[in-house]
Amino acid sequence: MQWTVQETTEEIQALLEKKNWGTLRAIITEMPVPDASDLLLTLPKPDRVVLFRLMPREQAGDVFAYLERSDRDNLLDALNDEETRHLLAELSPDERTELFEEMPGEVTQKLLNLLNKEDLKETRLLLGYPEESVGRLMTPDYVAVRSHWSVERVLKHIRQQAEHSETLATIYVVDDHWKLTDALKLETFVLAEPEQIVEDLMDYQFEFLSAFEDRERAVEVMQRYDVSVLPVVDSAGVLVGIVTFDDVIDVATEEVTEDFHKFAAVSPLQESYLQTNFFELFRKRIVWLVALVFMNIFSGAAIASFEETIAVAVALVFFMPLIMGSGGNAGAQASTLVIRALSVGDVKISDWARLLFKDIAVSLLLGIAMGLAVSMLGFIRGGPQVGLTVALTMVCVVLVGSSLGTLLPLALSKLGLDPAAASAPLITSLADISGVIIYFSIANMVLGL
Repeated sequence: MQWTVQETTEEIQALLEKKNWGTLRAIITEMPVPDASDLLLTLPKPDRVVLFRLMPREQAGDVFAYLERSDRDNLLDALNDEETRHLLAELSPDERTELFEEMPGEVTQKLLNLLNKEDLKETRLLLGYPEESVGRLMTPDYVAVRSHWSVERVLKHIRQQAEHSETLATIYVVDDHWKLTDALKLETFVLAEPEQIVEDLMDYQFEFLSAFEDRERAVEVMQRYDVSVLPVVDSAGVLVGIVTFDDVIDVATEEVTEDFHKFAAVSPLQESYLQTNFFELFRKRIVWLVALVFMNIFSGAAIASFEETIAVAVALVFFMPLIMGSGGNAGAQASTLVIRALSVGDVKISDWARLLFKDIAVSLLLGIAMGLAVSMLGFIRGGPQVGLTVALTMVCVVLVGSSLGTLLPLALSKLGLDPAAASAPLITSLADISGVIIYFSIANMVLGL
């Protein structure tokens, strides 16, 4: 049965008032996790907690994992220790780790005390890896077999472990020291004869991740090799977990959102836009805006230093917004292309010379085309000298702006910084400053000043 939040909210509230717990449980149990999460957030906090308590444990864990951080925090505050213990037990290890790393240390320690010994061991293991590493992303729930086992024994083992595994799509082969030696698809065992030995099926062709690598690496490898699950090993090659496609989708979404915010000169938001409060939005934006204000002071200083040139040819002022805007636009375009290429692995830092050469060739053509387009306007407004000045400047500022947009993300990446920090406003400001200097320097030469 299909449910929508609009159709059920009023009905749910009516049933809550009547305390019709049986009907409420039946309705909420049938709802998909995303719809149940949305419905939960439409209710007042007291009703929200009551409805959450009516959910089966497994569904409650899935719904909780789907909520935003602030909503999860509010829900945890309303649950008692026993309810929290059951909830934490239903979360997958990677979801539990994500919850703990977002919590203050004191709260994390309190929640850790509510876990059973097995869950506590798993969580402490995952929390021991660096932030935003593959180790924090992985889950230790997988199926591993030995190379000397028969296919019949493997299939029996898979059936026994299926309930506790994140996925059965890939079965991992390990040695006596639990070092990863191969990764075989489930269909390999299904199609094999029962008496065959695992070693006879092995081809030793598999991809893996280090637990200490950045989690973006998981996105890159999955995209490159078109796989839905990857094994994770420690520094000794021991299999410690797996990363699945659903985890990677979350990471890719977060990274794209973060890069998008940075490129617009906004510090990345930790929650959705609507759930971020007014003062947090102010704080995320004000630092960059103030920094860019002070950077643009240099543009004003550059203009002030060419007062005599402006006095001789006032018509030059008319073209300043056009010149500065064109350089910034060219730089923003170039940086967008480079950042995108870096993020998906299309280019590497070592390709900088090829990128720059290609960009110069393209920018030169763009600059000539734009210069020809505005030269006639310059001729009409200020005569042949102004027309020539505007045309030459247009070629130069497009070249400089594009070069900045190409090289700045590569330079930041080389320094180990996020190339998305080469935001459009930053590149535009740098292009504005250089554009003013280039414009009036060319004007001085053309006008003979």
